[in-house]
Order: sequence, then C-alpha cells, then structure tokens
Amino acid sequence: MKTKRVGVLMGGPSSEREISIKSGKAVCKALEAKRIDYVPVELMPGPNTNGYKESVAKKLALLKIDVAFVALHGEFGEDGTLQGLLEKMKIAYTGSSSSASRAAMNKITAKEMFKSKNIPVARHEILAKDNFNKGCDINVYFKNLGSSLVVKPSNGGSSIGLNIVSNREDLKAAIDDAFKYDNRLIIEEYIPGREITVGIIEDIALPIVEILPKRNFFDFTAKYQNGLTEYIVPAKIEKSIYEKCQDIGLGAHKVLSARSFSRVDIILNKKKGPVVLEVNTIPGLTETSLLPKAARAIGMEFEDLCLKILESASW
Repeated sequence: MKTKRVGVLMGGPSSEREISIKSGKAVCKALEAKRIDYVPVELMPGPNTNGYKESVAKKLALLKIDVAFVALHGEFGEDGTLQGLLEKMKIAYTGSSSSASRAAMNKITAKEMFKSKNIPVARHEILAKDNFNKGCDINVYFKNLGSSLVVKPSNGGSSIGLNIVSNREDLKAAIDDAFKYDNRLIIEEYIPGREITVGIIEDIALPIVEILPKRNFFDFTAKYQNGLTEYIVPAKIEKSIYEKCQDIGLGAHKVLSARSFSRVDIILNKKKGPVVLEVNTIPGLTETSLLPKAARAIGMEFEDLCLKILESASW
C-alpha cells in the first residue's frame, strides 16, 4: 500500500461537511505518521446538483490517485453515490460498497432489512413530504407509537434533524425540521435506555462504548462539543447481555453487507433488551470519535486503525 497514491476524500455537499473535514484531516495525519503517500482531497460544498458528480470525477481523474480513503459523512459521500462513481472509475476505496452504503444510509430501507432478519428495531411509521397535510391530526402518531416520539430524516447522520417530542406542538415543529433535510422521515417510538455503540472491524465486534450525554440525548451538540458527554469503554454491562449486544451489532452490519468497518448504534432497554437504531458505514474518524475509542480498547491506536481500513480498500 505504501507504493500507492491515496486520496483522502473529505468535505462534500452534506450538512455534515465540517465533521467530515475534521475526520479527513485526522486521517491525513495518521497516514503521514505511517509514511503513506497521500493527498488531501476536499470536495466542494455543493449543492449536489447540476453536474456535481461529474466535477468530482474530473478532479479525481486529474489527481491520479490509486486508492480513495473516504472520510465523507452524509449525502453524496455515505449514501452510495461517491462509491458508485469510484467503482465506475475503477478506483479502489475504503468502506462499504455502493449498494451497502445506500441501504445503510436510508433508515427506512435499513429498518426493513433488519426486521426481515429479526434484528430488533423501534416501532415506527413513515411520513412523506408529498403526502403530508399540515391540517391532519398528527396526534395519531402518539396513539399508535406512544407518549414520546423520535422524529428524524430518512437519510442523514450526526443527529441532524433529529428531535424527541412528547406533545403535538413539538411534534409539528420536529416534522418541519426533519423535512428540511429529506422528503421522507421516520416517526418512531421513543425507547428509553442506555445508549451504546458497537464498532465493527473486519467482521469482529469491538468493545462496547457506552455514551453518557449530559443533555437529554446524544444530539449534534453533545457529540461534538467538548465536555457534554462521557464515554465508558468497555461498557459495564452484564456479560451475557454484553455479548448479545455485540452479536446484534455484528448481525446488523452483516445484514446490510457492510464491508471492512462500521459503527452500530443501539439502545439497551431494560424490558426490550438491545434495539438497533442505525448502522453508520462511515462513522466519525477523529482520534476522539467512537470507533477509534473502541479500537483503542483492544490496543489498536488511531494510526493503526486508519492503516487497517486503508488496507481493506476494494471496489
């Protein structure tokens, strides 16, 4: 791999652009420490229309990279679009295939795939913007799903557009907020419990990370503002339940045919047990992100993690 020219792709048109740039810069630093020939490739902000994909293809062709280390999050970089482009250009890349990325990014598709393999998910309903009548009785969602609800866009990450609500006024505001990011959204039952995440590397479940946000839930601010969240690695969970959580995390990864690495977010409820929230095929890749924390718990430092991810690149 040291003879290959690696392009570290970051930035892009999504609402997670700034987080992606942080991931990309951290990966560049790690590859430099490993003496890998790399070039940082910051993709333009977008929008992802009017020939955006074609302009990215031209940029990559000019750089003549052999391998793409994909450090983009959200739209274009994590939804299979970029992966499909790299496949077409015959450029090896890190992470999951275009089809697996597309499935994981679409929370509606992913939930249906999980349910088909008996992987536990929250009860939920789908709401499409085209079919949404603002005069309709949205209280029906409380009746069907419970007194507290989670509203989130079908596509996206970093908890952007995600809200927890318990009354009609807040539900309406949450629906409007989620529709800013996607034309379809998920309204699901709120399941209280311990927030945990299972990192996956090469089909091996890493030590579980428990997330203890000082806010109501692990939202965008809690994720990225220092001091607002505590992490316990490995999580202090009874052995049999711990192993079940790891098995379910690995199962979710495999159901989507995710490749090389991912991070599976789970709620551990006292009655329901572990419930899968989502699979992130390109989780945060800074030294303080959750996947690197889990890897470090088995003695894999950030530079080694990045190198392992790079060595698994394919198309």
